[in-house]
Amino acid sequence: MNTLVGRTFLSTEVKGHSLVQGSRVSVAFPEKGKVTVQGGCNHLFGTVVDEPGDKLVITDMGGTDMGCDQPLMQQDEWLTKFLTSKPVWALTGDKLVLTGTNEELTLVDRKVADPDRKLTGTKWVVDTLLEGDSASSIPQGAEAHLTFTDDGKVTGNTGCNALTGSAKVSGNKIVFSAVATTKMLCAGAAGELEKAVLPILEGEVTMKIDANRLELKQAGGKGLQLKATA
Repeated sequence: MNTLVGRTFLSTEVKGHSLVQGSRVSVAFPEKGKVTVQGGCNHLFGTVVDEPGDKLVITDMGGTDMGCDQPLMQQDEWLTKFLTSKPVWALTGDKLVLTGTNEELTLVDRKVADPDRKLTGTKWVVDTLLEGDSASSIPQGAEAHLTFTDDGKVTGNTGCNALTGSAKVSGNKIVFSAVATTKMLCAGAAGELEKAVLPILEGEVTMKIDANRLELKQAGGKGLQLKATA
């Protein structure tokens, strides 16, 4: 099992089951005894029991409680059932194969299948709001996005107003300062999204890029998850 620790794998083929069109399964082993999973809806997580043999033993599966389309919710249920059924695992180089009774999931190391995007020059669109260990969808009908530049600037939109500011990057930290916006007043979803986005763009935040996903998180646990679109 130690050969899986610290690695993330993305699905390339599924036998015996059909994934929701346009979705992909991600299975990560961030540390010994832990697994995190995503199939297009909620973030799932569980405990990996290190037992002898070739079976992947996962217990205590749980997850966030985001509202998604029914097919993706059902896919979360299938993933939970499959991964807790003690599938046989086999790792060959960058390929991980999980084989259950009637289904087989083939995955490839994420660094090979989907390399990390560059922070700068990429349009990052907010799609998830974070509060500690909880995650929630953004208000429907609004879009917020950020673009970082090589000279330490950030531009974008809060969902309501255009924004500009300073974003100094050092390692896995970004220090935001002098963030200014236009002065439109927005009600409904646009206003709600702006109220969630702007407080994150203050002072130092922790940054994490995982393939096409960017996470920005304040020390107190509030944060944003964003997806690369260009």
